[in-house]
Amino acid sequence: MCSITLSAVLPKLRPPPCPTQVNCQEASTLQLWVLYIALLLTSLGTGGIRPCVVTFAADQFDMTKAQTDSGSWNFFNWYYFCMGMASLTALTVVVYIQDNVSWGWGLGVPTIVMGLSIVAFVLGSRLYRKIKPGGSPFVRVTQVIVAAVKKRNVVMPNHPQLLYENKELDAAISIDGRLLHSNQFKWLDHAAIVTGSDINESNQPNLWRLATVHRIEELKSIIRMLPIWAATILLVASHSHLGSFTIQQARSMDRHLSPSFQIPPASMSIFSTLTVLIGLPLYERLFVPLAHRFTGNPVGITCLQRMGIGFVINILATIASGFIEIRRKTAAAQHNLLDQPTAVIPITVFWLLPQYCLHGLAEVFMSVGHLEFLYDQSPESMRSTAAALFWIAIAMGNYISTLMVSLVHQYTGKNRNWLPDRNLNRGRLENYYWLVTAIQVINLIYYVICAWHYTYKPINEQIETERSDEDLESADQNGKVSNFLDADDKGNKELELVKN
Repeated sequence: MCSITLSAVLPKLRPPPCPTQVNCQEASTLQLWVLYIALLLTSLGTGGIRPCVVTFAADQFDMTKAQTDSGSWNFFNWYYFCMGMASLTALTVVVYIQDNVSWGWGLGVPTIVMGLSIVAFVLGSRLYRKIKPGGSPFVRVTQVIVAAVKKRNVVMPNHPQLLYENKELDAAISIDGRLLHSNQFKWLDHAAIVTGSDINESNQPNLWRLATVHRIEELKSIIRMLPIWAATILLVASHSHLGSFTIQQARSMDRHLSPSFQIPPASMSIFSTLTVLIGLPLYERLFVPLAHRFTGNPVGITCLQRMGIGFVINILATIASGFIEIRRKTAAAQHNLLDQPTAVIPITVFWLLPQYCLHGLAEVFMSVGHLEFLYDQSPESMRSTAAALFWIAIAMGNYISTLMVSLVHQYTGKNRNWLPDRNLNRGRLENYYWLVTAIQVINLIYYVICAWHYTYKPINEQIETERSDEDLESADQNGKVSNFLDADDKGNKELELVKN
């Protein structure tokens, strides 16, 4: 932020002003490099903050199922509400300063606020609940895969209780509870089969040959989440037009609120943000109690159901976008303005309001539900990684949207191109919206299938002290322990490990 502010303040780091927009001096190589480095630093900082701030903030509260099911409040609703307030401030106060004061102050104010936030963060560090790191989760995932591959031909025991568990080893990564064995992706369970060479003389496991059930279930949880996560990528791609084509539409429409004031085209996204800010409290105070009466769920609906509703609303928003574009071009044709791309069509910009509000409402359901799903269903040692997936989906969705626009522009011809470069009035933007709608419907079907077959992670939130010997005695009566002992000459030692 300091670098990009300096690039706007110091004359040597930026090209001279060009109010006429004619024969303007381009930025030099040095000036461009300063800007690019500033943007790179901003991206690196954002990449560090966004995935971690939500998980760190959630760590300060009791996020166990017993507490979150009480329905008293939803952390992720209020986290997203705070983000909405920040966005609203940026779209109004900061943009006003940039347009009416200077770029130096417009970038300097966020820089100062960012500095104050660091001071506040450091001063409060003694009050925070800080969870000690438990090692790299990516190394553990790799160890599970390697161990499973090495033991792919080893015979599985008859009972999952005979798979390797080590509470002391997993203590740092199972503070909120241990993951229990699940029957999905059973080939990974081979990594928890104890063989003679897996334990050294000091009774420590070779983690590249032997993994605990908890560590295997960490990998299973991530695998289960990925299909649901992938469905959100196309959702992001479907509404990325709000930052491009919708702004072009707004620029061609009557934006006057009064004879002397008109709404900047890029500021129309304020209405999506306002919808989010209004919708989140209404969701928590009205929708959740109402849904609870029908579902019996303390939180109204599940994360997957909430995301599904968001998918449907987003489809309705895209359909609305198509009809609004037809209405805009009809007005342009009625006033003989189809061939005048810079002319203002006598139709109010508030025709765009339905799609902005619907997209904001979709965010209330989809974005918050997605974030909560990733946090809740990821292993506790990989929550920051799961939160990063949220932002990676947004990045990938925007890239896919760019690809879709490029392909449509390339293959719809020169005469009646859907997305012309110069004159949107002669384009067929509504056809692009119908195409996006069709893609979203297919994506919704895919999501419903994935959600229908999704299995929530099995977790024991009770603090277990030690598995009772009665379980092993009961298994012995059924002959399961005996079969396990017969499978290896060192059965007595392995049984002792299972007890531990």
